[in-house]
Amino acid sequence: MTRANITIDFFRIRRAVLLAFAIFVLIASAEAAAVKRIESVGFTVSDMDRAIDFYRDVLTFEVESDTEIHGREYELLTGAFGARSRIVRLRLGDEVIELTEFLTPRGRPIPQDSRSNDLWFQHVAIIVSDMDAAYARLRANKVEHASTGPQTLPEYIKPAAGIRAFYFKDPDGHVLEVLEFPPDKGKEKWHRLAEGGRLFLGIDHTAIAVSDTDRSLGFYGDKLGLRVAGESMNYGPEQERLNNVFGARLRITGLATPEEGIAVEFLEYLAPRTGGPYPRPSAANDLWHWQTSFVADSISFVEMLKAEYVSSGTVSIPKGPLGFSRAATVRDPDGHAVRIIEVGEKIK
Repeated sequence: MTRANITIDFFRIRRAVLLAFAIFVLIASAEAAAVKRIESVGFTVSDMDRAIDFYRDVLTFEVESDTEIHGREYELLTGAFGARSRIVRLRLGDEVIELTEFLTPRGRPIPQDSRSNDLWFQHVAIIVSDMDAAYARLRANKVEHASTGPQTLPEYIKPAAGIRAFYFKDPDGHVLEVLEFPPDKGKEKWHRLAEGGRLFLGIDHTAIAVSDTDRSLGFYGDKLGLRVAGESMNYGPEQERLNNVFGARLRITGLATPEEGIAVEFLEYLAPRTGGPYPRPSAANDLWHWQTSFVADSISFVEMLKAEYVSSGTVSIPKGPLGFSRAATVRDPDGHAVRIIEVGEKIK
């Protein structure tokens, strides 16, 4: 073997070793970056007492904790200088929502002309055992409609055929959904709980409006580690009346976290593409602010997301009031807030 051949083989081996190392680093990074589950879905409210009355008395959530928090760490976490907030965690079955009222500084209300295809749109889907009974309860409590009424999705939408759903609003204008699965759809958990006599069972997923499904999959799938669990193309008069958007045609993509819990659903409006962009500037104290909180073993990967921060980077929090030790809040490609939290012990 000549010296030239030895040199060529050396560089080939060197390139192969470097390539193998790069692949190992990418795989290790992806595994480290994967979130485990959604810990809670939160949003900002203007009057906590009124919100508690609504979620507890109308929707049968139970108050899990009620905390007031302020201080430098909280300012850094929320990105709101002078922040002092009352935070209430409410549980329905196994799932939790987190309501935040900013006592200071106060934020802006949800735009009056908000539509379901606006990119700040987000909701949680509350599973019910009986849609007719749920709708009657909501009507008795004079909720504001966001749909024209409960809709049964038609047979030609195979993945969603037979699902009954209805959009309505809480006192601040946040859109919520009640949803009843037919026998052949939905998790076994929901059908089992429906036999127990309760009306409102828990939260199946949080849905967000997206402008580009593939781009959002790059964030939630490739970077956070969620997997596609289902896809559907929804259209027709029932879907239009559910979303209250004339001519609505949606590409819907469901994503699951590695551990069981609340799922994420993308709503991409292929038509009409008239939804407004996420408001800029936006802050955590604005009432259109929602945040989906994911648990991770470590949040050291957040910088690799190269996403816009809501928080001032990764923030260490004194263990206690919020239940986690470190967190960072970033925006997804459309502006929705995503909070990644690191906990020493599993939040229940």
